[in-house]
Amino acid sequence: METKSLSTPSSSSSRYGWMRLEPSEGQILQFLDNEGKVIRQADFPVLAPESVVEAYRFMLLSRVADEKALSWQRQGRLYTFPQNKGQEAAAVGSAYALNKDDWLIPAYRELGAWLKQGVSLTNFYLYWGGNEKGSVFPKGVRVLPPSVPIASQLLHAAGIGFAIQYQGGQEVVIGYVGDGGTSQGDFHEALNFAGVWKAPVIFFCNNNQYAISVPRARQTSSRTIAQKALAYDIPGIQVDGNDFFAVYSATQQAVDRARAGDGPSFIEAITYRLGAHTTADDPSRYRTIEEEQEWAQRDPIRRLRGYLEGKGLWDENKESAAALDAERRCDEAFAEYEAVTDYPVDDVFKYQFADMPPELVQQKVAYEKFLKWKEGR
Repeated sequence: METKSLSTPSSSSSRYGWMRLEPSEGQILQFLDNEGKVIRQADFPVLAPESVVEAYRFMLLSRVADEKALSWQRQGRLYTFPQNKGQEAAAVGSAYALNKDDWLIPAYRELGAWLKQGVSLTNFYLYWGGNEKGSVFPKGVRVLPPSVPIASQLLHAAGIGFAIQYQGGQEVVIGYVGDGGTSQGDFHEALNFAGVWKAPVIFFCNNNQYAISVPRARQTSSRTIAQKALAYDIPGIQVDGNDFFAVYSATQQAVDRARAGDGPSFIEAITYRLGAHTTADDPSRYRTIEEEQEWAQRDPIRRLRGYLEGKGLWDENKESAAALDAERRCDEAFAEYEAVTDYPVDDVFKYQFADMPPELVQQKVAYEKFLKWKEGR
């Protein structure tokens, strides 16, 4: 589906600028071209130069951590792992609109948002190394562990948003989902609930064009994913998900809307995963090299770097130093992960229910027997 970028805002008198864009008419919010040049001056977000540089560093760190994780997984030092490569602007741009006390409810491709909100790289490696300690985030960090069951995390986001509203809080919640997740029942239940109660929730869809191997056109007949929000009287927008400024701008206005008590919003970020769905996937079986090369030209890190260089805020020396620093941080975090001793077996089971049901007790006993067998081999 072709989309067009607006160079001037619509004449609508909406309170929130991005709501003037109509996704059903192919209007998508975009500020940067593929080289990082500004192509839309109207409504360009105001961010301090040092904040944009910091955001770029988070995106670069995310890319390096991701690529090194892939290498370590191939060495058998991590388990099955979903790469974030190509979706860094969507993660970091959306997180930059949040405060520290806001809630972030991830799917599993939001590493940059994790890092921005205070989750450590050690946690990241522990989680994908199968260690329960990877889900124990630092105190005060309002980020939930990744949700692997598709779209179930949006129900959690809606519930947390309702609790905030019920208690009279000012926090907001952002819940992430992939394009395939919007065809799940949990997605529609979450939007319906949040819409009815005007919960302060931002539903953020990373439309990376594939639900594992199923292309977007084969898993939903909606002309856009953003328009699915209309059924619940929730405003929706399409943004260029590889454009840091477009993602930040849309999310910031959704945050403002939620804090003002105007209810939830829905953002569809048009992006692309440059890697495989997971390390167990072979994307060459369902997409072409030409398609991958075309999307590589829209690489979010390349685009934001082009913007920074054009503003005189970045150069080759800074890039080299930042890349070396990112590698050092990743290596140190991975060493910490590999030095962590095994977690207590109880941690796998005791946090699911107040009173462990018989089925879970049986699973625990079976797992303990397995561990004893493994030790005695």
